[in-house]
Amino acid sequence: MTASAIDCDLHPGVPSVATLLPYMDEYWRHTLVERGIEVLESASYPPNAPTSVRADWRGPKGRAPSTVGELQTQALDRWGAAFGILNPLFPVQLPFSRDMSAAMARAVNDWIRAEWLDRDDRLRASILLPNGLEDALAEIERLAPDRRFVQAMVLCMGETPIGRREWWPLHAALEKHGLPLAIHAGSAWRHPPTSVGWPSWHVEEYTSNIYGFQATLASLVTEGVFAKFPGLKVVLVESGVSWLPAFLWRLTKSWKGVRFEIPWIDRPPAEIVRDHVRLTVRPFDGPEDAEQMKRLLDHLRSDELLLWATDWPHAHFDGDDTVPPGLPEGLLTKIMVDNPRATYARLAEGVSA
Repeated sequence: MTASAIDCDLHPGVPSVATLLPYMDEYWRHTLVERGIEVLESASYPPNAPTSVRADWRGPKGRAPSTVGELQTQALDRWGAAFGILNPLFPVQLPFSRDMSAAMARAVNDWIRAEWLDRDDRLRASILLPNGLEDALAEIERLAPDRRFVQAMVLCMGETPIGRREWWPLHAALEKHGLPLAIHAGSAWRHPPTSVGWPSWHVEEYTSNIYGFQATLASLVTEGVFAKFPGLKVVLVESGVSWLPAFLWRLTKSWKGVRFEIPWIDRPPAEIVRDHVRLTVRPFDGPEDAEQMKRLLDHLRSDELLLWATDWPHAHFDGDDTVPPGLPEGLLTKIMVDNPRATYARLAEGVSA
């Protein structure tokens, strides 16, 4: 592994709501304590599910790692990455109260800044966005001056498709500040995660994220987000990869028949996606056979789409096999260094809090 590699997906664990109280104002500290809100959990990562945290990275009582020291030992120092991007998955999207969602997002972001970014110069982070548009814009404007925040993050299954016009102020703000939009696997649980209703099992919810990513990507393209905001980049985090070629083929084929409906799309959707969208490589759903992997990469028709990520501390590989098997050696520097640097312009800058 090259020493200049950039890990594009690391997950600092927030131990509890109590951890965030020092980063909230008096009203929310009092409210959360009085209401007995001690833990927020998302079905996307059940605490005791084997895939949620790798066995050798679990702490006492099976808890997820939640300190910089654990991250350094288990990932950064172990693999020698030049930078690591923190994507906090504390479920600030779950409260129906927009005020609570905003308060929790602010607290998580300030906790990340104080307890993680200030303690290791190799770390960068996503701005975790709350539910409401106005609150999300306020959080972007509040944190964008801190150049250690290199993107903003939402979940792939929110309340409404994020390409819709009402979300355009968000895309405008991100383009203005040179921040990519990270779309991570997960749901705000406003709608069933499948198109036919609520599933029974975690494995159903887990695999249904692919449809959330497809719908979100189609929304961004067909609503004309990339035509309106040509400087915007989108990073699909934990989306998998192998679904993309077939999806782009179908989206492009269908567009050819009904493109009069969306005249602002003046070139094939597949070309738009290849220019604006990137995907992290963990969890990787491609074949392990080198020849089959080559065919998959050929179908992507670009060597700029993939970003290296370990997805620490989730259990997507054993030992030190941070690179999915079958990837050609000649592509590794591109995936681990060149593509992340081209995606995250702020990585080329000095640290500025």
